[in-house]
Amino acid sequence: MHTGHQGGGDTLPPLPSLFAPVMLREGGDAMARAVELAPEGASPIASGAGTLVWVRALNRAEAAVVLEPDRPLGPARLAYLAAANALADTLSAIAPPELPVTWRWPGTLAVNGGVVGQMRLALPEGATEDAIPDWMVVGFELRLAWPESVTPGERPGETSLQEEGFEDLTPAGLTEAWARHLMANMDEWNARGPRRVAEKYLARLEEAAGEKGVKRGIDPNTGALVIHREGGRETWPIS
Repeated sequence: MHTGHQGGGDTLPPLPSLFAPVMLREGGDAMARAVELAPEGASPIASGAGTLVWVRALNRAEAAVVLEPDRPLGPARLAYLAAANALADTLSAIAPPELPVTWRWPGTLAVNGGVVGQMRLALPEGATEDAIPDWMVVGFELRLAWPESVTPGERPGETSLQEEGFEDLTPAGLTEAWARHLMANMDEWNARGPRRVAEKYLARLEEAAGEKGVKRGIDPNTGALVIHREGGRETWPIS
């Protein structure tokens, strides 16, 4: 899985040269813009693998990166889980002590039991499981703080990073940290295989965690969650 090419920066901290940052202002949609820039040559400024779109916003962090898969779509879907691991690694590194950072399949992120964000995945139209897609876009959204119109606790089951004790968070800082953790997780995948991606993800997954007689796994050929219960096997696809 290749992340890309040379690129300059806007106001992000310095990134490895394989990323080409593109900044959007408040209200921008990082995922949609990354999909527009995913085809090589889509823009003279930044396009194709390594294009990293992020949003400079007040209360949220949002970013998406274009990847160039080097394997068929089925196994390439593990990039979504590697990107999820990178986001969880980013938050775990700066979280208050003992604060749980967990996933709800496939990409809903919870901190201390409250939802704070999600992972997203986009593919070329018509992409098939057994063909190498031209590109893949993975991205995230995180709630840094509630807007003034929302009172903390007003939305049961949801929270913000500020509410959970995270301090001095910025969209730029989180985007830069995610990009670096993404590189590390991709390198680990290439060096140690899909099992390592699966182990890291499953260690933070809430579904069926600790249930007696239940075994969980990730199908390396599709990225799907596989749950083995006494009554049989369940398969939950990423998308």
